[in-house]
Amino acid sequence: MKRAGAIRTMLAVLAASLAASAARAAGENAAGSTPPIVFVHGEGDSAAFWMPVLWRFESNGYPADRLFAADIDHPSARTDDTVAEENRSSSEEAARSLARTVERALTTSGAEKVAIVAHSRGCQTARNYVKNFGGADKVAGMVLAGCVHHGVYANSEERLNSEYNGAGRFLTALNQPPEVPDNIPVTVIRSDRFDLYAQPDARFLGLPGEATGVSYDAPELKGADTVVLDGIDHRETATSPEAFIAIHKALTGQVPATLDIEPEDSPTVAGEISGYANGAPTNLPLDGARLTVFAVDSETGERQGEAVLEKTVGADGRFGPFPVQPGQRYEFVVAAEGYPVTRIYRSGFPRSTDIANLRLYPAVAGAIAGTTLPGEVVNVMRPRGYFGIDDNATLGAIPIAGRPETEEVPSVWKSSLAVDGEAPETITAGFNGETIAARTTPENPDDVVWIEFSN
Repeated sequence: MKRAGAIRTMLAVLAASLAASAARAAGENAAGSTPPIVFVHGEGDSAAFWMPVLWRFESNGYPADRLFAADIDHPSARTDDTVAEENRSSSEEAARSLARTVERALTTSGAEKVAIVAHSRGCQTARNYVKNFGGADKVAGMVLAGCVHHGVYANSEERLNSEYNGAGRFLTALNQPPEVPDNIPVTVIRSDRFDLYAQPDARFLGLPGEATGVSYDAPELKGADTVVLDGIDHRETATSPEAFIAIHKALTGQVPATLDIEPEDSPTVAGEISGYANGAPTNLPLDGARLTVFAVDSETGERQGEAVLEKTVGADGRFGPFPVQPGQRYEFVVAAEGYPVTRIYRSGFPRSTDIANLRLYPAVAGAIAGTTLPGEVVNVMRPRGYFGIDDNATLGAIPIAGRPETEEVPSVWKSSLAVDGEAPETITAGFNGETIAARTTPENPDDVVWIEFSN
């Protein structure tokens, strides 16, 4: 999977030629002339999906208090949009959840309208909100990335109540002309051919060789500006530096002055602890979860001193804010009823955030992709992208399993490594130059260990 040389050149020029002072000036001008921004996550995600994107906006001078990320309680769509299902939201429920975030953004900022940036399922949620749930007069513009506007598949005979059927009732109604409102400018960002949810072959739906009825251009909308990014995967359409250029330009009329995330002197971190229900992620808080945070050595993952935070969260599931050092790595240890003790090692926090959310998985250690591994297991994830052929991605000095061996569509974003040892040891994951070290705990082999990259 190769990205366009022209985009790489643009990145290099921006990074090399523009100073941080210019970044702040551009951002101040942009923030003064554009509305607050509401970010909408996709299927199974949370507000935390947008954390690095918000940091890039802030690094370009956009005020943090004008950036809002929706957090839909039940982030996965129902199998049948008309039938209630535990921990699944209908298209209407998702749209009404977004409406509440928009109202909060308008009330907090005093603005009359917001801009919306959405990804994946969030795209149709945003369009549904604008078309059917009062958003038409409250939205100044939209940037929609990695969308499924015309379905992951199109079948006029079966599953007509699926939110993802391009020939189903929901998307057919949503796409009634005009696909783009006359008074709301819309920019669509899509991959050239590496979005696994815009494929002519149904292999990613478990039906290899069958036609989906959609193609690479399925995310496009009639009347919208379209930005096609070469070699970008489904999630990178919203989170990559290339995507940020397109998002920033669509909302401010300017390319960003910097793509670097500028560190703060004294950042703080806060977030929410959530879990799983009925086989899917939930963004509902885990009341009573116990969180302990340790500073760790960046090379070994070993704890450095006493805990920097100990917190039993309340009904809102919230922890923090607590101060962090920009270059420091941390281990987040979470214990909650019904879940194994989970130890999460993450990329550093160069800037403050209140969406450093922590999600627990109820499966036994190593139960990734339906396979239970023997011994203690260290897991790695890349929530904002997949592992592609061009990525230098390793776990325990071994290339991450499931990466495409040819220029195929990336479809793996997490992997596992079984560790069978009697003494604690360091297991390091690497992704394109960044490394994160974790420690095994043979004395507690049922602990779940995760290494989580931000990029």
